[in-house]
Amino acid sequence: MLEEQSLDPNHHDRQAFVSGVCELDEYLRRFAVQQSKKGITVVRVLVDTDAPDVILGYYCLSAAQIDAVQLDDRTRQKLPRYPVPCFRMGRLAVHAAHQGRGLGRLLIGCAVERCLEARKHVAAYALVVDAKGEKARAFYEHYGFTPCRDNPMTLYLPLIWHGLENKG
Repeated sequence: MLEEQSLDPNHHDRQAFVSGVCELDEYLRRFAVQQSKKGITVVRVLVDTDAPDVILGYYCLSAAQIDAVQLDDRTRQKLPRYPVPCFRMGRLAVHAAHQGRGLGRLLIGCAVERCLEARKHVAAYALVVDAKGEKARAFYEHYGFTPCRDNPMTLYLPLIWHGLENKG
């Protein structure tokens, strides 16, 4: 059974994680634990309970803001003209051996669920991501993220309705 957990450096094997994107693999191995301890990000991993030390995928969440002028015209008209509070999914990666099985979609769903839960206590309008390339950008757009006006590699997903259950 798949389960989302907080990254535990004494339990999860970060060294064996290979996504095919060196930057994402290196982050998990070298920086994820220390940034978590410093309160910079929260790192969540996806594991199979039959092999709980093997990281199938991970994502990171932190607080953020986005300038309202970066949002699409219709959205911008409904919001104040100053920076809007958001959550940022700084990284998302799936182990290369498990890609193409819907785990990326599952991780986005887990991140959105965490953001919606946190929104009960701290205001935030959207989940923001920085795509690491065109393939990643297309992936996020497939799940309803909208590119920002001045930087199409930064995308946002309003947390009012995430619509992931209708995407495949």
